[in-house]
Amino acid sequence: MTFIVRRASPADAAALPAIERSAAELFRLDPALTWLADAEVPDVEQHVQAIEQKCVWVVESADRQLAGFLRALVIDDQLHVEELSVSQDFQGQGMGRALVLAAIEQARRMQLHAVTLTTFRGLPWNAPFYQRLGFALLNGQATPPHLLSALQAEIAQGFPGERRCAMNLPLP
Repeated sequence: MTFIVRRASPADAAALPAIERSAAELFRLDPALTWLADAEVPDVEQHVQAIEQKCVWVVESADRQLAGFLRALVIDDQLHVEELSVSQDFQGQGMGRALVLAAIEQARRMQLHAVTLTTFRGLPWNAPFYQRLGFALLNGQATPPHLLSALQAEIAQGFPGERRCAMNLPLP
């Protein structure tokens, strides 16, 4: 399938909540995480603010339909991926991978030291997906403070801490 990845514009924000909700439907496959499929997602205005203040990319299908997005921000010389979502109708076609690769390329252009994220350890579309792209699991003292803070905030929101992990991709 043909698609393009590009930087998001404020006009794209209206489509992003529905994409995130659609992507979250995958959590219904895990009975302990079903609640995430019904969780609140950022609204259009929050997405507009993110597009104006952070690094946000979208992927468009061949018919110019927005199919996914990645939102990240720079923290301590690292690009931290906050969210990666691809609509269910477009999953499994390489769009998520293309979004992550665009973020990695931007981090290299910005001469950042790494790309980081937090995710679920055992879900195939989470940690194993990122490992295939070269990300490594971080443990203990190797985990930067911003990732420890992110994990703690997720636990406070109800995420099962034993299933969460921090990952990074060092950039030469």
